[in-house]
Amino acid sequence: MPDRAQIALILLFTLLAPPAFSADDTADDTANDSELPVGVRAVLNVRQVPQDSLSIYVEDVETGEVVLEHLAATPRNPASTMKLLTTLVALDTLGPAYRWKTDIFALGEVKDGRLNGDLLLKGYGDPFLVTERFWQMLRSIRLAGIEEITGDLLIDDSYFDIGTYDPGAFDSQPLRAYNVAPNALLTNFKVVRYWFEPDGQSVKVTVDPDLDNLRVTNQLRVTPGSCRGYQRGIAVSGNGHDDKVTFSGKFPGGCRLYAMDRAVLTHNEFTYGLFRSLWSESGGYFDGNWGNTVVSDDVEPILSFDSLPLFDMIARVNKHSNNVMARQVLYTLSAEALGPPGTESGGRDVIAKWLRDNGLEPSDLALENGAGLSRESRITVADMAALLRFAWKQPYMPEYLASMSLTGLDGTLSRRFVDSELAGKAHLKTGSLDHVTAIAGYIQARSGRRLTVVVMQNYEDIHRGPGEEVQEAVLRWVYEQ
Repeated sequence: MPDRAQIALILLFTLLAPPAFSADDTADDTANDSELPVGVRAVLNVRQVPQDSLSIYVEDVETGEVVLEHLAATPRNPASTMKLLTTLVALDTLGPAYRWKTDIFALGEVKDGRLNGDLLLKGYGDPFLVTERFWQMLRSIRLAGIEEITGDLLIDDSYFDIGTYDPGAFDSQPLRAYNVAPNALLTNFKVVRYWFEPDGQSVKVTVDPDLDNLRVTNQLRVTPGSCRGYQRGIAVSGNGHDDKVTFSGKFPGGCRLYAMDRAVLTHNEFTYGLFRSLWSESGGYFDGNWGNTVVSDDVEPILSFDSLPLFDMIARVNKHSNNVMARQVLYTLSAEALGPPGTESGGRDVIAKWLRDNGLEPSDLALENGAGLSRESRITVADMAALLRFAWKQPYMPEYLASMSLTGLDGTLSRRFVDSELAGKAHLKTGSLDHVTAIAGYIQARSGRRLTVVVMQNYEDIHRGPGEEVQEAVLRWVYEQ
């Protein structure tokens, strides 16, 4: 296996390689399959990866000239680059300033700061109602004159219909944040952060946010050693919706502090626990339970708490490849266009209609959940490039462009192309699953040309490094055009 220095030498071929074909060449797959840039072919050869595992499409956004094309009509799993489709449809149909809301209802008389009855929260799919935002919402309730609640917390999450959902179905990892199901009242992604710190022979475990309806059993012991190893030797038991979690194993004494994010509780139990914790912290009184309900249409909320705008949301979706946020967007498209409750299938129907209406209907699209966290998703690089071409001509293009990671600077590309001439030169969405790598977006070449670039590769273990090396070779070649 070659080391990074050898790979760097291989990539130098990219800078010396001639264009894949001239403007007079035809643009069909057959004509160009053997014309991959030298640097790309070198990486494939060294890594012993076949050329037919790879698809590439590069186009000048201003002239429409196809600069590089390789197996562009072959459907491939795009992994998280599929989020570019979901967020584009949301921008075009909902608008960049669209905001979700969470309605708050006081079901009883409010007098002298006391609500003699239940407090009801109705969610409409806010994808980013994290702890800080939830605290701001509770502060708004306090400012509305409620300090004490004598009844229960009621939750209406009927705006989405999730159906039966198994968080472990994708990869048998139900505790992982990326496997969390959507919910109309999604709070803090249904995820807590555990902090582990050596404390003598035991390990101190701190939970953020601190939920008093979550029981943590700590069986960890400190062992000598450096801070390394999978999960630092921590074994976690739970199924992602239990009210208890157990930690066991041997934690390296060389770790000063280690963090782990994991899903806990059901959606509504999480919201209840977060509410109790933050309401108490802010000086309010509440000692009730929780329950599900569907609020009547004739009941008016005492206030509505607005989300961040859509353009801010899609930046969080694309830059950090947040799966549950992307799925919230898909369900929202369904609810807004077809009426509540929003569903996954409804979101797919909305996107399919949008593609037809805009003359962009791909021949081999398999969307599934809109986030790309799927073994079944499929799209061609030519069709993905068509979406990027469409977006470039729209008035919201700056918001769409800014939602992608900047090479070497932020998001999923913050550690790639650092101290490279490619740093800051491309806005790209990455995608990675087992045996899948992909990248798609826009790059400004050394010459000043703006180009769309889409690279997808499906092959055994391609996600373990070779895929990124191929992408780097392609991007370096494109940068010289």
